[in-house]
Amino acid sequence: MAKNVRRLYLVLGDQLDEHADFFDEFDPDRDMVWMAEVVEESTHVWSHQHRIALFLSAMRHYRERCKALGRPIEYSELEDNTKRVSFADVLTASLKKHKPQEVLVQQPGDYRVLESLRAACASSGYTLEVRPESHFYDTLERFREHAAGRKQLRLEFYYRELRKRHDILMDGGKPVGGAWNFDKENRKAFSKKGPGLIVPPPSFDPDAITKHVLDTVAKRFSEHPGNLDNFDWPVTPEQAQAALDDFIRNRLPQFGTYQDAMWQDEPFLNHSLLASALNLKLINPRTVVNAAVAAYEEKHAPLNAVEGFVRQILGWREYVRGIYWINMPAYVESNALEATASLPSFYWDGDIEMKCLSQAIGQTLEHGYAHHIHRLMVTGLFALLLGVRPKEVHEWYLAMYVDAVAWVEIPNTIGMSQYADGGLMASKPYVATGKYIQRMSNYCNDCPYIPAEAVGENACPFTTLYWDFLDRNQPSLSSNQRMGLQLRNLDRLDASRIQAIRKQAKSIRKRFSK
Repeated sequence: MAKNVRRLYLVLGDQLDEHADFFDEFDPDRDMVWMAEVVEESTHVWSHQHRIALFLSAMRHYRERCKALGRPIEYSELEDNTKRVSFADVLTASLKKHKPQEVLVQQPGDYRVLESLRAACASSGYTLEVRPESHFYDTLERFREHAAGRKQLRLEFYYRELRKRHDILMDGGKPVGGAWNFDKENRKAFSKKGPGLIVPPPSFDPDAITKHVLDTVAKRFSEHPGNLDNFDWPVTPEQAQAALDDFIRNRLPQFGTYQDAMWQDEPFLNHSLLASALNLKLINPRTVVNAAVAAYEEKHAPLNAVEGFVRQILGWREYVRGIYWINMPAYVESNALEATASLPSFYWDGDIEMKCLSQAIGQTLEHGYAHHIHRLMVTGLFALLLGVRPKEVHEWYLAMYVDAVAWVEIPNTIGMSQYADGGLMASKPYVATGKYIQRMSNYCNDCPYIPAEAVGENACPFTTLYWDFLDRNQPSLSSNQRMGLQLRNLDRLDASRIQAIRKQAKSIRKRFSK
């Protein structure tokens, strides 16, 4: 296969569906699949060891499935690429070797990677043909049509369009149950007794491929965050399907009601843990959504749980992908609130006495995972209130989570978590005092700080920084109607109280700038 290659099909680490529409015209007698493991993808952000191992193991399992299908494949392993550290390096050498007539790729999940591949092709005299991704309900073209002329892009309107178009949870032209979403039913905290019995997610024993990857990552990336002692993520379509089946059977019924709740030493609760499998394309979102809808129709799970889960996939996942591609590359540099602080060092080691942060970061280091409220209202909220540069926050999230791919992580961080896009995505900054965390978890029970206090030795840093955030950003937020109540509450504080908060906030920022 070193000669007369018609088409070189580039496959990236988050495109691991061998049955994708991309291969409809693939001819094993004339075409070749190309894949590469390169060190740059683990070091352009300081990636968690679980994230590295997941991508490499899933890619190598995909290679075996390609071979079983009789597809010729050129696969460059990390161990072979000691001198070629980037996709561009490896691809340039392959183009010189095979001299294909055409070079194809599915829409990558990362603008940076797309530009690198395009540059490598151009330098070798090729034009990279970018074909649509078939793992989404919507196309980027249709999202652009939806976005045209809108100053703000709200999930709710787009989500309704997709529900109607794909006839999901619809009764004629109306939503099943008479409402488009059941948010009000999905924000409950656990009682003082906690979550009760949670069926643990399935475990996947590492096979020979995964064991070899784990050894490689342990040796090559030993100084990266986390460790591999409990690596246990699905790396094949069969494992992804098993994870879906387990979630539908054991946790979906309770998912909706308590999807925002947190509990000490319970990292997974009722969450699906399917994001990494979805984002690597080990399982199709249609399969996942159909299974959830079937659970409702069979009266196995209530509507609020099923709709809340469907909205994450049919709604949010599609929405953030559109936001990403119509706004890159400038979007990642957004900093509407002009934040300038550095990310505190405890984000990388979890060494912080604040219980909520130590729990959220601790489980992130242990598993490469934290659910959406840990990300939005604990680690993300603290960075926002502290005034950390949004791009630094983004780079931490991209590095630390096994499900992190640029198209989904950047809008979630830049737009939703850090409000750095000035309201393109979120209608307001998601800011709260420590009382929110106290209400939604039991973390505050063992914490030395008092959520209700903003000033004093035992004042909760979240609460101090919340009021300081409103004070610092009042001029830019005063025109936002959704911030009216919070800003009016700020106005009720007397001058001496404001000065005390400013002084304590300054001390907190100084403490965490080291």
